Parts: sequence; C-alpha cells; structure tokens
Amino acid sequence: MQTVSVSHVAKSFGTTHAVVDVSFDTERGEIFGLMGPNGAGKTTTIRMMLDIFRPDRGTVSILGGPMTEEKKNRIGYMPEERGLYQDIPLERCLLYLASLKGLSPAQARTRLATLLERFELAAHRGKKVKELSKGMQQKAQIINTILHQPELVIIDEPFTALDPINTQLVKDLMRELREQGATILMSTHQMRQVEELCDRILLIDDGRDVLYGELDKIRRRAAQSSNAILVRTAGELPAVAGVERVSPHNDAVRLTLAHGTAPQQVLAALMAQGAILEKFEIAIPTLDEIFIRVVKEGQRPEPAEGQRPEPAEEKVL
Repeated sequence: MQTVSVSHVAKSFGTTHAVVDVSFDTERGEIFGLMGPNGAGKTTTIRMMLDIFRPDRGTVSILGGPMTEEKKNRIGYMPEERGLYQDIPLERCLLYLASLKGLSPAQARTRLATLLERFELAAHRGKKVKELSKGMQQKAQIINTILHQPELVIIDEPFTALDPINTQLVKDLMRELREQGATILMSTHQMRQVEELCDRILLIDDGRDVLYGELDKIRRRAAQSSNAILVRTAGELPAVAGVERVSPHNDAVRLTLAHGTAPQQVLAALMAQGAILEKFEIAIPTLDEIFIRVVKEGQRPEPAEGQRPEPAEEKVL
C-alpha cells in the first residue's frame, strides 16, 4: 500500500522555482530517505505533502487520497524548526500537544510515561522546556511526533544534537515503528544514518528528483560506473597496468581503474604475477560518494527498470 504518492509536483514563490518536478511513492512499513543539498526543495516538498502549501502543478495523495483534517491525526511531523512551548513544564507541554492529536488524558499520560522513561527524560518532566539541553529537547520533539502512534511519520533531521547513545536509541525506535507497519519519511544530511536505516531514497537537486529507488540497487549501479576494486594481498601488491590510482581503504587497498580496464583484467594480471589474494571485490561507493557525484559532478547511475515513476498527466490545482 502506498502511504504517500507524489506525482510531478511543482511550486514557485514569485520568480523562485522551489520545486520544479518531483515524483515519488512511499510504501507502508518502510523507512524512506529524502535527501538533497540545502535549497534543493526538500522542505517545500514536505509542506506540499502536508497541505501547508498547495502545488502549482501535480498531485499529492496521502494515506489513500487528499489530505483531510482526520488524516492529520494519523501523521506525525517533526520539522527542522522546533515547535515546543518553551516556558511550560515538559510533561504539560507534551500532554497538551497530544490532546491536539485526539488522545484522551489517560491515553496520553500512559504513553508519555513509557516514552519519558525510555528517553531518560522522566526525571526532567517538571522542568520548563527551555531549561533542557538541546539533546533533551530533541528527544522531547521525537516523543511529541510519535506519542499518538501515527501511521505516517515525517521527520526532519532526527539526529541533530544527539550523542551516539541517544542516536542509537532513536534508530532502534525507528526500526520498531517500521516493524509495526508505520511509514517513516526521513530528511537528513547524515548519509551514514540513511545507509543504516533507509529502504529506499529520493535525491532532489535544484527542485528535481535526480536519484530514486532502493538504496542497495543504487549503490550497486553506482559501483558499475565507478570502476574501482578493493584488493588485499599477502605480501606486496604488484604493479598492474590499467590502474590509475592506488589508495588505502580500511584493511585493503582501493584500485581506481582507467577507463576501459575491467576488474577481470586486473584479477588475471595479479594472478599471473603470483599475488596471493586475500580479498578482491568491486568497490561499492558510499552514499556520501554518490551524493557528491550526482550533486557536484552531475553523474548519476543509470536508472533500473521500475525505479522511476512513470510520468503522469499534469494537473494544475
């Protein structure tokens, strides 16, 4: 089931084209990564999804159709700009915000007590929000986003101000929500977290979607065009024709191959020289490397069949 379906949306503000052409779908029970450089159009796209902005062109379907007031109670949204009331106690703030999502006082108190304990905020429930550290406020924002058990969670930069322990706590929570059937759309610049968590991604640049699909398939397609291999030998690595650059890579050596040189040629040359190979594999690029290639160098892997939504008839709303 598609939780979100965005088809060829566009949005301008005066002469500024914030979003030019963006399409993607999210499925029930997945973590979806929305990525892009600053100013690429991610926030505007999210606001069109939530009906904060109306698209100039294109269509948006949320939880099976147009946004309604009822559906808003089935969505948890944490924007990058934080929205907790600063001058009231934490517990009172979160209980009030839960009531706006339709929770009864008893439901809210029971769920909140569990989450405050889990996020190690129970001892701080009586403090004013402004008295909490940035990390504590970030955890409180996350609690507010999920307290009403939403079907769709849209979360912008969830790991800001979190130490490694609390980062892991949030990652565990996101995996649990996915297992329970929730859809999580995560926007972040932290590529390592995307690699660990996301099933599929969309990369937006200059208001257009430029890379979309399953993360593992994207990385493997990028590996085909990167033409690099990882090698570890017992003893000195022999020189091989067709290798442009040799650089250390964790417990191995990365060989960047010249255009037209196939990994099989390098393997054959190493074997011919009697090299004892302990490791030989195609180098799979990191998401950081793919991001740089696509955004700064204009390179992108060839899309696999079914990875890009088919163009739909444009509709002016």
